[in-house]
Amino acid sequence: MFRTAELQHKLPKDEYHQQVSQLREDLQMMQMELRNADFPVIVVFAGVDGAGKGETVNKLHEWLDSRWLVTRAFGELSDEERDRPEYWRFWRDLPPRGRIGLFLSSWYSMPILDHVYGHIDLAEFDERLERIKTFEQTLADDGALILKFWMHLSKDAQKERLRKLEKNPLLHWRISKRDWQHWELYESFIAAAERTIMKTSTGLAQWKIIEGYDARYRSAAVATVMRDAIHFRLDEAKTSLASSNEDTDAHASKPASTAIDGLPIITVLSRLDMSKTLSKADYDVALKHYQGKLNQLQRIARERTISTILVFEGWDAAGKGGSIRRITAALDARDYQVIQIAAPTDEEAAHNYLWRFWRHLPRAGRVTIYDRSWYGRVLVERIEGFARTREWQRAYAEINDFEAQLVERGIVLLKFWLHITPDEQLRRFKEREQIAYKAWKLTDEDWRNRDRWADYELAVNDLVERTSTRQAPWTLVEANDKRHARIEILRALCERLGVALGQPEDKFTAAKSKK
Repeated sequence: MFRTAELQHKLPKDEYHQQVSQLREDLQMMQMELRNADFPVIVVFAGVDGAGKGETVNKLHEWLDSRWLVTRAFGELSDEERDRPEYWRFWRDLPPRGRIGLFLSSWYSMPILDHVYGHIDLAEFDERLERIKTFEQTLADDGALILKFWMHLSKDAQKERLRKLEKNPLLHWRISKRDWQHWELYESFIAAAERTIMKTSTGLAQWKIIEGYDARYRSAAVATVMRDAIHFRLDEAKTSLASSNEDTDAHASKPASTAIDGLPIITVLSRLDMSKTLSKADYDVALKHYQGKLNQLQRIARERTISTILVFEGWDAAGKGGSIRRITAALDARDYQVIQIAAPTDEEAAHNYLWRFWRHLPRAGRVTIYDRSWYGRVLVERIEGFARTREWQRAYAEINDFEAQLVERGIVLLKFWLHITPDEQLRRFKEREQIAYKAWKLTDEDWRNRDRWADYELAVNDLVERTSTRQAPWTLVEANDKRHARIEILRALCERLGVALGQPEDKFTAAKSKK
């Protein structure tokens, strides 16, 4: 695989300067045009130690406008990064649309190092490469242009390069014992590199192997590939712009049918028993118990660095806010954060839709509560046509992968859908109109959404069917009676958190909900 990158290509100095003059102009013009584009450029540098990855990035900063570059190099995990899933630090640093992100020691470094040093076997190595493919596929599907450069040197050339750097009084600090250890393991690294490239070079995220022997050659080669790939994508975007509006969501433009051959459609929501209620006396007893239990469990979770994420979805006026307040009342304010999700800001809209949710993941032992969440992609964005058909259809798999990463990290994840009937929602809307401190909650959008009730109910049915997994199941809550809903949510939270902490089963038995 690497034989053609061991030919010791050299670019004569005069030819280099002649190429660079035009290349720099092309890059500057390309970058100006890219600033108005609807996609980011993600450039990954990996390869052999001493092959010029850092020098090439420095050269790109010299040739491009650094104000529109995002450069990140990932080393040892910080305490903040150890507290969260592995990909949190990568998602956090992704460039927005219109900019170029240059990544050194990226998501490829640790899997390769762990495999070469024997910390993971071949099967686990392949699993981590599959996770990388899924990550890059998610970004590429959202429009990102991904360029990956493997900077290569033969073993002899690497040895020569390391010795030159070691003898240079200005650069010797860059060479450590670990670099020489890696040289001793050269064959193992190359074997891991070949497997990595074969497994992760896809149509939307291909690897380009660049020989790093000659600084002039590698810099010009990388810059040329970048220029040509970005120009091609920009031209492609112009061509597709005229036809982009044709890809509309048929589900968003037409109301859902409420019947098939005269029979009403049955969904997971229509199967719920909406007559459940709880008396105030029973509610008061149960509330005191479960809030006390939750406080105890969360203190243990904090000590054991086990995080919790709660997702609240449901109909307008279903009682999400009231349920959240009954949870936070039992917690130390320093331990939780409530994230209110509305229309994305300009910064959020410039990134993949999952970006803003990755950013808010809790540190170890803390609680993050999402009042509406990433499920907006397959609910409001689907129904209202804010996401194209192909975008919301692939979102189910993207969401499942996201949640799998949370659970694998040891996070306790609970997802609640609060269900009320249309009649109950109408009653609550009218009640809000009469109460001054609640009237602001009622908007024209709330009334408009009622007209799409059938569409949303079918979307919820799809959501549960495709994202209620064994590791991240949905809890559907009958919320016509607020007291019943709040206790059900607290009970489910205490139960799941107790299991995660290995705490004894709760013997408390609240009075049964009445019908």
